Amino acid sequence: MSKRDYYEVLGVEKGADAKAIKSAYRKLAMKYHPDQNPDDAEAEAKFKEVGEAYSVLSDEQKRSAYDRMGHAAFQQGGGAGAGGFGARGGASAADFADIFEQVFGDAFGMGGGRRGGRRNGPARGSDLRYDMDITLEEAFHGKDATIQVPTTVSCDHCGGDGAEPGTSVTTCETCSGVGRIRRTQGFFTMEQTCPTCGGRGSYVETPCTKCDGVGNVRERRELRVQIPPGVEDGMRIRLAGEGEAGSRGGPRGDLYIFVSVRGHEIFERDGPNLYCRAPVPMTTAALGGTIEAPTIDGGKVSIKVPEGTQTGERMRLRQKGMARLNTGGARGDMYVEFFVETPRRMTDRQKELLEEFCEISGDGCHPESDGFLGKVKRFWEDVRGEDDDGRRTQ
Repeated sequence: MSKRDYYEVLGVEKGADAKAIKSAYRKLAMKYHPDQNPDDAEAEAKFKEVGEAYSVLSDEQKRSAYDRMGHAAFQQGGGAGAGGFGARGGASAADFADIFEQVFGDAFGMGGGRRGGRRNGPARGSDLRYDMDITLEEAFHGKDATIQVPTTVSCDHCGGDGAEPGTSVTTCETCSGVGRIRRTQGFFTMEQTCPTCGGRGSYVETPCTKCDGVGNVRERRELRVQIPPGVEDGMRIRLAGEGEAGSRGGPRGDLYIFVSVRGHEIFERDGPNLYCRAPVPMTTAALGGTIEAPTIDGGKVSIKVPEGTQTGERMRLRQKGMARLNTGGARGDMYVEFFVETPRRMTDRQKELLEEFCEISGDGCHPESDGFLGKVKRFWEDVRGEDDDGRRTQ
């Protein structure tokens, strides 16, 4: 039976680029893969067919020969030379396994990469996390701190290779130092971790007495950490190369400092701005005056309270808020919110004076109260259905 055109097999045009050819192969290979179609001879045949087509069209030299001569380019004596598939022009099971692995890699647990690649090279160490709790004042000024972090470091007794000094590390004979072994079943090749060395590619006959052959030991490291001014709650600071030690000479991981800023009894923070609620005596709010308020830098500021100040009114103090992160000294603003404090535990004389004040207060002394009472009166009239003379309307 004659072979189908390779472009037809993959469902692409003759001028398709490499990306389109690879994409078409991926879809068809997944569709007809034996794992997806167990005991299906037709699907197995199509899987081989698309693998053969891809192996030709994905190779520039083979594709050029195929475009000139068709299938004859890969038949015995067809002129393709070493570019053909085996002695009889057919692709081997290993060919298809390699093609599938190169295209799909780790998606099928084969580790990716080409056959024979080393799996037991240096490995990067793990990242570490450290939680740091600071005050709002420390967040404003910044902080230099010394912390102790439990981590792993390379064993100084064996130099990190896990072997007792004077002994050597032996290459694993089962996997020839690769760390993984392959088993071929028909046209499909499976790869797994070497059971002898556990994927390391080597082993030590005499383990280090200090690290038990691991190559790393645990200890507490002391580090200097600089928290920049303006840091906010929940921010993360990365210290490159301060994490766990890598294995087999690999680089260290990173250390991440997670900052938590404690609440404050005076200030509330919103980004670079601060909010402070300041009590104002009733007389000061009515007559006007000044009060003093603290600032986050440890100072204080005198604030003018306008005559007739009401609860909830705010005063903005520019550049009195938090330091802005990485801006070279710029600061946010501070907002002082007034709340008028009503006197308590008054003497008889004080009460007498307040009653006298109420008696002599004329119109316009309490505009908010007068306005509210007017609205309430109109509301009741609408509910009762009364006219301006108090008579009930029909």
